[in-house]
Amino acid sequence: MADAPRPRRSVLYMPGANERALEKAKTLPADALILDLEDSVAPDAKADGRERVCAAVAGGGYGKRELTIRVNGLGTAWHADDIRAAAKVGPDAIVVPKVNSAAEVHAIEEALEAAGAPDHTSIWAMVETPIAMLRAQEIAAASERLTVFVMGTNDLAKELHAEHVPGRAPLLGGLSLALLAARAEGKVILDGVYNDVKDLDGFAAECLQGRQFGFDGKTLIHPGQIDPCNQAFAPSEAEVAQSRKIIEAFEAAAAEGRGVVTVDGRMIENLHVDNARRILAVAAAIDELG
Repeated sequence: MADAPRPRRSVLYMPGANERALEKAKTLPADALILDLEDSVAPDAKADGRERVCAAVAGGGYGKRELTIRVNGLGTAWHADDIRAAAKVGPDAIVVPKVNSAAEVHAIEEALEAAGAPDHTSIWAMVETPIAMLRAQEIAAASERLTVFVMGTNDLAKELHAEHVPGRAPLLGGLSLALLAARAEGKVILDGVYNDVKDLDGFAAECLQGRQFGFDGKTLIHPGQIDPCNQAFAPSEAEVAQSRKIIEAFEAAAAEGRGVVTVDGRMIENLHVDNARRILAVAAAIDELG
């Protein structure tokens, strides 16, 4: 069975200055958490938020959830202190907003290493500007420590002077460029947030679109979005059953020396088998989360 990345169907932002929210996150069924020191923390609360988030990571209790810290961006007054503090507690990753070039990735990596970050702490780069879309492959290829792209669709829409509309037509060019770059360089890529937490139908439609596009999961802003997101980005029972059927038919044909394989009237090639194995690996990895 093919190797599958760690499941990241649902990746929930949690406000770093809110101790109750950090505690509640321990009970939520999200695959991953982003403990935020950027947008959700006021300037006069940055130091307290940093201390609270790092204490939460050091204290543990989050089970199998992937635990990350979103630091303030390069060039801000808080970035260097955020990096140093995060490096000491060693989360699964640091999430860095508005990464616009390979040089910035190198600077982040050097700062992490200088601060003594453990090898397991990776970099998640938020790509959320027009220049980041145009340099997406350069950014993705900059470091092996960079493992995940996170789409910042709100900022991208703002920079493009685009409207938020169903189907996201104004953003599709940027989304496609980032996806192409991530896949070309073997990185995970997460879709951006959906802003209207009461619009469950719209959220479900955007999850489906993201899944069809090829995103590995979606970033979220409310716990109520977790369950439908997990469902949308997980292989269905029908997909799992069909994948098993494809693999069994292919292996049986190979054992008999047959070069042509059909399943339910469709010709099956190696690419279909590879995809079937990927689906089964993803399903198995999700099952391991419990």
